[in-house]
Amino acid sequence: MTSQSAIQESFEISPRFRKTVEDRIARLEQGADFDEAQICRLDDVEHIRRQMRLVAAQRAEALRMRLFLDRAKNRIPRPMIEL
Repeated sequence: MTSQSAIQESFEISPRFRKTVEDRIARLEQGADFDEAQICRLDDVEHIRRQMRLVAAQRAEALRMRLFLDRAKNRIPRPMIEL
């Protein structure tokens, strides 16, 4: 079980890492949409069940990553010091 402090905890991530996670979320959601559209083409009940589980897993992972990004703050780059 998570504590209240862990839920409110925030951390910093780089803008590049944030972009990578956002791209992954987009791919997961596009994959889920495509896989869900394929269900109507399937005949086998077990295959349909597995396909629905795949879609649910993709959407759950995308949601988990969105929640991660909601808690994360962008890291501000250190100022450049002239030598």
